Amino acid sequence: MRIVITEFISLDGIVQAPGGPEEDTDGGFAHGGWTHPFFDPEVVGGAFDSALAGAEALLFGRRTWQNMAAAWPERAGDPFADRMNSIQKYVVSDTLGDDKLTWDNTVRIPGAEAVAGIRELRDRDGGDLVVMGSPTLARTLISEGLADELRLMTMPVLLGGGKSLFPADGGLHTFELAEAVTSPQGVVVSTYRRKA
Repeated sequence: MRIVITEFISLDGIVQAPGGPEEDTDGGFAHGGWTHPFFDPEVVGGAFDSALAGAEALLFGRRTWQNMAAAWPERAGDPFADRMNSIQKYVVSDTLGDDKLTWDNTVRIPGAEAVAGIRELRDRDGGDLVVMGSPTLARTLISEGLADELRLMTMPVLLGGGKSLFPADGGLHTFELAEAVTSPQGVVVSTYRRKA
């Protein structure tokens, strides 16, 4: 399986709380929902449709999984929501008990075993293992050399601080641009693949 990280990202590299004001206020982050003015269903929505179409499973960190699990089951009846709800999901967490995994088709990967468990998933045959959000998990995957593809939706906004997608461990990770398209709102949707 290929690991594909799909993220909304600002010009200054921030990925924190793209969906709403209460999504993630860690560090006093006050710009939650910053993607809304720039979202368009054709280009940006199409990038998510494309990622989900090639997905064998989704992989989340705990906070993102909890936000998604609270939102998507209520949207049943929409084709994208139905796919989100029916697809296999993995969540990395030490604090969620199996009894809290209320979103259909979710399996927990203990945090202490995350890298080994994800390596094992990646070694299986199948489609893509897609990460949406989950910046801490995404940074770990990039740092460990497990990210095969980055699909970045770069929004024309500076946020001045917040959680970054990129590791700060001094590691060198080389990717090559496979595709780029720009939306009418100025969002650049770029696909980068890990260079062998």
